[in-house]
Amino acid sequence: MKALILVGGFGTRLRPLTLSVPKPLVDFANKPMILHQIEALKAIGVTEVVLAINYQPEVMMSFLKDFESKLGIKITCSRETEPLGTAGPLALARDKLIDESGDPFFVLNSDVICEYPLEQMIQFHKAHGGEASIMVTKVDEPSKYGVVVMEEATGKVENFVEKPKIFVGNKINAGIYLLNPSVLDRIQLRPTSIEKEVFPKIAAEQKLFAMVLPGFWMDIGQPRDYITGLRLYLDALRKNTSSKLSSGSHILGNVLVHETAVIGEGCLIGPDVAIGPGCVVEAGVRLSRCTVMRGARIKKHACISSSIIGWHCTVGQWARVENMTILGEDVHVCDEIYSNGGVVPLTRKSSPAF
Repeated sequence: MKALILVGGFGTRLRPLTLSVPKPLVDFANKPMILHQIEALKAIGVTEVVLAINYQPEVMMSFLKDFESKLGIKITCSRETEPLGTAGPLALARDKLIDESGDPFFVLNSDVICEYPLEQMIQFHKAHGGEASIMVTKVDEPSKYGVVVMEEATGKVENFVEKPKIFVGNKINAGIYLLNPSVLDRIQLRPTSIEKEVFPKIAAEQKLFAMVLPGFWMDIGQPRDYITGLRLYLDALRKNTSSKLSSGSHILGNVLVHETAVIGEGCLIGPDVAIGPGCVVEAGVRLSRCTVMRGARIKKHACISSSIIGWHCTVGQWARVENMTILGEDVHVCDEIYSNGGVVPLTRKSSPAF
């Protein structure tokens, strides 16, 4: 089987992190976002992943080529010279997606984090015999989204309602699809939306089916949702593979600490914290609901909550960083500084951020 991942563009909602690397290479739970998807695809037998990208493809491929041999999966790039929306990239990558097998192929949005029940989706697709399957997830406030109206018993999609003012359902598109090659015949090589232009036509022919996603789901393309997604991801780890999580008197709730990170005495870490490789957390530090990325140093008695600390940053002694503060790569916060929702891009070591 093959898969296409819609990598997208500039990742402006996750700046300043995306000033250093393309959004799919931003760390999430101690590994680049896109690796979560590639590993899940590999696990169910996908042999080739095509990245639909129009921003920094050289950086992306340079990073991922090392993982081709490690994971035993082929990774190629389909480069857009202009933004093609969510359907145009499929037409552009047509020759990479179609082979003599005639097998269906996966399409994933790169921002999506979940438990990736891809094997179940394959079985669902085979059972209904339609042309396309989409994953849907339940939400509490469907009026914020485009709602998928479907038959509960069969999963057959009836229609789509954009931001309904009255209740028509509580299931939205989760950004994971399994498509027969014939879907490509419906898509022209131009900027176009698969959600608004392609899927409604397939649904009108009663060939589109929706599978309800079990477990958690989050689009982590912006900071607040990134932090929420981390909490949901760590909750899932606790339920499924709790041995990956840290434990001890200094740990509160779900915490993921890389084996190369160093934690000082008297710290209190958690809940919902990820500490990356090579990080140093000095004595007396308090961390909660945050990510500390590779190579960062948190000095004595600093307090960080609901924030993202980028690669190789330093947070000074007794500093307080909270309320969706986002530090880009190599940012240095001086001692005793308070940051309430600050967004700080890359800085030179000779020029502290504060």
